Amino acid sequence: MRNEKRTQETATKEDGSVIETWKTQPAGDREDGTIQSSGDKDCGAAEDQKTNGQLLVILRELESKLRDTQKEMEVLKSQVQGNKVAFGASISVGGSVGPFNTHITLVYKKIYTNTGSFNPGTGIFTAPVKGVYYFSFSGHNHSTQPMGLQLMKNGEQMVTVYNHAAGNRPETATNGMTLQLEVGDQVYVRLMENTWIFDNYNDHGTFIGHLLFPQ
Repeated sequence: MRNEKRTQETATKEDGSVIETWKTQPAGDREDGTIQSSGDKDCGAAEDQKTNGQLLVILRELESKLRDTQKEMEVLKSQVQGNKVAFGASISVGGSVGPFNTHITLVYKKIYTNTGSFNPGTGIFTAPVKGVYYFSFSGHNHSTQPMGLQLMKNGEQMVTVYNHAAGNRPETATNGMTLQLEVGDQVYVRLMENTWIFDNYNDHGTFIGHLLFPQ
């Protein structure tokens, strides 16, 4: 049996008498005359459940992506912490080095920083990890004689600075390069034959290097 809703309506005549009437309306009908069936209610509930389900799926996907991002950050953090490579040094001899009748590897006696891969006894840097590194070197001389410096990688010349003899004035030169190194590759600065370099407490002659990123 269909549920019905009964409502009372009253009206007053011109002579003051009151007329009462009763109106019967199905319980699912709205006041505006539209009919709200139980099927409509079920459909609305199903749509709500579908929307909630979709939101739950999206939330789970976001949580999964967040966990993946956190894992990637931890990996990057461990890589950075495990591959901190840098050094900085100067010749600091309080005089001149050279000239010699052959190339020599410059030794840098004053160490500013060294994570362990630069050998101050030999002046040679040995790459502890595969990656891209940056190196810079500088030199100072009196121009009565030339100064020639070469950045070397495993015995091969990379880049050079050269001050020609030109009277008797102080001159400074610098150069640098980004290099891709394998584990065990060696980098150092070479003083060219028949040239010299001067340094003192001002530390003009420097050699620095650091890992930009591992590979």
